[in-house]
Amino acid sequence: MKISAFDPVIVSPDASSLIKLFEALGFETHHSPTNAIDGAEVTSTRMENAEGFHVDVVSTTTPRERDEMLIRMNVDDFDEAYALLTAQGFKNVKGDETIDLKSTKAVTMEAPTGFRISIVKHIKDPA
Repeated sequence: MKISAFDPVIVSPDASSLIKLFEALGFETHHSPTNAIDGAEVTSTRMENAEGFHVDVVSTTTPRERDEMLIRMNVDDFDEAYALLTAQGFKNVKGDETIDLKSTKAVTMEAPTGFRISIVKHIKDPA
């Protein structure tokens, strides 16, 4: 399995303030797609600075009281990544469900200690 990205993600009830903070730190928005996921509108703003560091700031119409941090791990083999984390005791936060979009397959996995990794597989040639 090849990991092509390993970056922080912040899901926030106040994403616009976080985006402004990261802009002040020298990050620029590269893209900001919005998708319907589990009945909510979810916008993921991918930011990068001049040194190539990334951060994703996510907003959702699902009510949130506070920020949530996780790690985004882009992989070339979703099933292998899922199996590897499962073998280490991670659990899918949605049971057996995954997020399947036109160009992405994703899932959030939670470690026994509570931290989370989001596995993301980009689909190169969406049908």
